[in-house]
Amino acid sequence: MLNPSIQLFTIGFTQKSAEQFFESLIKSGIKTLIDTRLNNVSQLAGFTKKNDLKYFLKQVGEIDYVHILDLAPTKDILDEYKKNKGDWEVYERKFLKLISEREIEKKVSPELISYGCLLCSEAKPHNCHRRLVAEYLSKKWGNINICHL
Repeated sequence: MLNPSIQLFTIGFTQKSAEQFFESLIKSGIKTLIDTRLNNVSQLAGFTKKNDLKYFLKQVGEIDYVHILDLAPTKDILDEYKKNKGDWEVYERKFLKLISEREIEKKVSPELISYGCLLCSEAKPHNCHRRLVAEYLSKKWGNINICHL
């Protein structure tokens, strides 16, 4: 259905220095960083706070920034998992249902996704919604190569 050359990246900023973070994006040829966080202005975000991040991306790597809340979990789903130490399988099931109901495949375009990078805070993609978003889009569209930075 889509061009087989669609390359989609994901990255988490936790446990990365600003240098590691921006170098990974630049070396991978990222065109757009797609922020999938529910809260992109918290104190924990450090160099990845919304307005700072948008500035750094443009200055350091000529990378565009977009925040798409439809790619983020709801506060209820997130809190149940994070604050109440919920079960990953329950979180995954609820989040996949949410993004299916939101029809996220209609809210982002292949052009945005190609050499785009989904951002969230988790250091690794295994128990992270950015991986679920990437895999969901790949199932919907096909021919997306996913690389976790």
